[in-house]
Amino acid sequence: MSNILGWGGRIRGLFTDTKGPWGPSGGAGGGDHGDPPSDEGKGGPWGEPQGRPRRTTISPGGNVSSLDELLRRGRARFGGGGGGLPGKPDRSLVLWGVFALVAAWLLFTSFHVISPGQRGVVTLFGRYSHTLGPGIGMTLPWPVQRVQKIDVENIRTEDLGSTGTETLMLTGDQNIIDIAYSVRWNIRDPELFLFQIAQPEPTIREVAESAMRAVVATVGLNDAIGEGRGEIEARVQETMQRILDGYRAGVAIQGVAIKQADPPQAVNEAFKEVNAAQQRAQSYINQANAYSLQLRQRAQGDAASFDKVYEQYKLAPEVTRRRMYYETMERVLQNVDKTIVEAPGVTPYLPLTELNKAPRRDPGQ
Repeated sequence: MSNILGWGGRIRGLFTDTKGPWGPSGGAGGGDHGDPPSDEGKGGPWGEPQGRPRRTTISPGGNVSSLDELLRRGRARFGGGGGGLPGKPDRSLVLWGVFALVAAWLLFTSFHVISPGQRGVVTLFGRYSHTLGPGIGMTLPWPVQRVQKIDVENIRTEDLGSTGTETLMLTGDQNIIDIAYSVRWNIRDPELFLFQIAQPEPTIREVAESAMRAVVATVGLNDAIGEGRGEIEARVQETMQRILDGYRAGVAIQGVAIKQADPPQAVNEAFKEVNAAQQRAQSYINQANAYSLQLRQRAQGDAASFDKVYEQYKLAPEVTRRRMYYETMERVLQNVDKTIVEAPGVTPYLPLTELNKAPRRDPGQ
């Protein structure tokens, strides 16, 4: 308590002008410090009566002698001008330092630069006040108002089931699959994201897993590992957005991507063999369908050709019959060696066709 009272006396002494050149005036208190006692009723150390304001005389030339003396003694009292107690700073420097600190405090806690992809959430004594848009915003200084900058354009990604552990889910046809997927999201409402849900990231992961299980339970195994992935992703995204909007999470789901959808590791090899057999069976079916289509088209072409020939036959039966006979014989005999014998007798002939078929010998042999 004595230390506090001592410092209070020193502070009061800075702003009062009751000291003389030998310390406080009056009373026996000055004798304790070796100061000469003051004469009551005779004035201070300069011969002026105590209790009366001292006069300052200004000469006609504009000199202020007493004021200069007062300023000199004030500077000496605070350590300036070579006087005063050693180690004490100049009062003007202290005031300028305090002013600089206050200006920096106001500048750095009242003006805020918000980038285009950010929003500034302002709280007044910890309670939500308003949101600052991109640009330079001004608030009350800290700690009255605080600003927390939130990036609303950054796309965050949550990966589920891709950390080496199996994420097993049951399909609608009572099969089990191991599924890995990712969820892309960003912040839509910064104030809801900060104050509505205590742990937004874990909440999004749990909502994603719940939505994926709910959707996979309504589809078959073939759809989950094959052509139905796109539909599953769209349904999971819609379900997640609906649940998070109900929570008022301030989050927008940008997309869901299934990275892996396989049977459990214990039966994965057997499933691959079954899948390969199914693919071979489907390949055989496709080949049979292609051959059937080819025969069908050939039969249809033959039928169309016969219809055209029949139309010509009805117009000229004899001519058409003879032409068909010639065409048939030409097709049958085109690869057969032929010998033409003229009637009525048989005469020897030179077998030119046999000579053409005989192997030719090299002239050098």
